Parts: sequence; structure tokens; C-alpha cells
Amino acid sequence: MSDRRDGAPEAALDAEAGVDEPDSGASPDGGHASTAVSTHTVRLELVDEPGQLLAALHPIADNGGNLLSIYHERGNKTPRGRIPVEVDFEATPDRFEEIVDALRSEGVNVMQAGTERYAEEVTLLLFGHLIDTDLSDTLSSIEACESASVADVSLAAPQGTEEVSSARLRLEARAGETDAALAAVRDLAAEKDLRVVEPLTGVEA
Repeated sequence: MSDRRDGAPEAALDAEAGVDEPDSGASPDGGHASTAVSTHTVRLELVDEPGQLLAALHPIADNGGNLLSIYHERGNKTPRGRIPVEVDFEATPDRFEEIVDALRSEGVNVMQAGTERYAEEVTLLLFGHLIDTDLSDTLSSIEACESASVADVSLAAPQGTEEVSSARLRLEARAGETDAALAAVRDLAAEKDLRVVEPLTGVEA
């Protein structure tokens, strides 16, 4: 897909993702929702594989979201080589929270949800047998912590992959949750017998 705001009619987008048309605020029990429907935006990070976009849209459809537009930035990959996708949809505030939770439960990396941004950055170093202990698993485990996202990683293994190596990680944490993100990294490092040097300030990643 090209880097542009998808101009397809709303009905066409809804049909593709299996989203039902809104029912004028009616709740499942026949009453009316106590809060108004409003427009929300989520920014996702997807693996560049067939079917990933549609899979990410299902939690939105399944939880009452009404798709408005999709911005698929195919030519602008994240530091981890994934594709940023911005999705606009209508939902009540309660449904919006359910949608975000559902996306994360399905393993979709939510980089931004509405006004919630990863506003704080911290750079740290990991030392140890990073390759032997599966660096990919280490990064995935950090990503599983909802407080932070791995924005960039730089690996150095001067003596070969079987010896001690180091990795510099730049984490983007939600405002006020940097301590929680660092605690998650410390726990993971202890589990894998790695050393952590944190945080590094005044360092360009």
C-alpha cells in the first residue's frame, strides 16, 4: 500500500474488516449508551507479513469499533523493521479502552492510543550471553511489558556470538511509567543472568 490516508468509503472499510454499522448508541440490552460515540486514533506497529493488518483490525471490529480510515506507512518502517499503521475509528470511551486492551491481548504493539503516548525515553545497556539466551525473546519479553516499547537496539559481539556481548536499548515509556519499564527489564535480566547498566542520559541512540 502507498503512504496515504485511505480514502475508501467507510462502508467499504467496514465490510473488509467485518465491522457492523453503529446502531445510534443502542446498547446490547436494548437501552442507550450512557456516553457518546467519538473518534479515536491508535497507532500500531505490525510485522510486514500478509494478513497482519486484517488481524489487527479484528479486535477493533469485535469490540464495537466503527472504522473510519487506515494510514498504512509501508515505506516508513520502525527501528525494528516493522510497519507503522494509524487507524481512526468511532467508539464510546468504554469501548475504546476495551479495543486497546484487546489489541494488546492479541500481541499487537500499540505505540499510541488516543492521547496516550510513549513520551519518555531511556537508554540502557545489557551485558551477558545475549545470543545464547535468545535476544529476540528478550526483546519480545520487554515489549510484553505494557509500560514501554523498544524503539531501537544496537548489538555488539566483538568476540563472536558465543561469548559475552552487549546491547544498547532505547526504550520509549509511557509518561510516568519509566520506573515500571526499568523494573521489568531488571527482572528479565535477573532471569537470564544478564547485567543492566541504566539509565544512560545524554546519549544519542
